[in-house]
Amino acid sequence: MGGTVAVVDYGLGNVRSVVGAIERLGCTAVLTNRVDELGEADRLILPGVGAFGDGMSHLRARGLVEPLTRLVCDERKPILGICLGAHLFARVGQEFGEHEGLGWIDADVVALTAAEQGLRVPHVGWNELHPLRASVLLANLRPGALFYYVHSYYLRFRTPEVVTGECEYGGRFAATFETGNVYGTQFHPEKSQRDGLTLLANFLEHA
Repeated sequence: MGGTVAVVDYGLGNVRSVVGAIERLGCTAVLTNRVDELGEADRLILPGVGAFGDGMSHLRARGLVEPLTRLVCDERKPILGICLGAHLFARVGQEFGEHEGLGWIDADVVALTAAEQGLRVPHVGWNELHPLRASVLLANLRPGALFYYVHSYYLRFRTPEVVTGECEYGGRFAATFETGNVYGTQFHPEKSQRDGLTLLANFLEHA
């Protein structure tokens, strides 16, 4: 496992935790919003915590939307989105109004309905991952692998075949997805201990 991973610094997210997890796996992590450094990296990670509209505003304010789209969609550089970072790949986010996303995946970001089943929203805590098919991110995970979630919204896909794992919380929703060079997790692998490190290692080694 080697190469450089650029963690996109756009003002939102647990970026230090992500950088620390990558370095624990023996890779070089660069926290940056410089286009030249993003272009030089072997892989990209877009983390995130917060609201969809704020995330897109921060990317636009730093002039990152067009460069990231070129790197991911034209140059096919592998990218992993984490929580809000994965949400921003969608066409539209419906959090506090309707906001245009990056449009890299055919999905919308919609509110969890778990409260209708008497469950607390935001969904915060550890939940089991239910794999749906073989995938890069989920290779070598132990049965019953647990991951840490903090969210009130989720990705609703029009292309369910790209969803590789689900979580059960007042209904099933996408926990992991892969389509081409674009990967995403609803949970926070950098906060998910052994299982999270296994998933990140899969991305760093095989994506």
